[in-house]
Amino acid sequence: QVQLVESGGGLVQPGGSLRLSCAASGSIFRLYDMGWYRQAPGKQRELVATITSEGSTIYRDSVKGRFTISRVYAENTVYLQMNSLKPEDTAVYYCNADVVSSGTFLRYNMWGQGTQVTVSS
Repeated sequence: QVQLVESGGGLVQPGGSLRLSCAASGSIFRLYDMGWYRQAPGKQRELVATITSEGSTIYRDSVKGRFTISRVYAENTVYLQMNSLKPEDTAVYYCNADVVSSGTFLRYNMWGQGTQVTVSS
């Protein structure tokens, strides 16, 4: 069984910074792409940033230059450094990963439980 556990959300003023962490644990054979998505009230979940197992990254246009996704492969952890936060960044942020289980050797996609980020003065 594999789990994704997020941390680092909270309340921050506009222009502030937060760093989200997502640690994968359990019966992991291999992790492929990992990423962050977000969902604001009344809106669909949207991609924020992803990073492949080779380190290639993709960002949504509205966060380019402000957010940075990174990964520590040895720790099965992905981070999202968020700078110059805006009220429109307020959402629940979800970690996502493509995982191959060491128990079944099947590849599947999974989500974390989400962490709230609120940008407000």
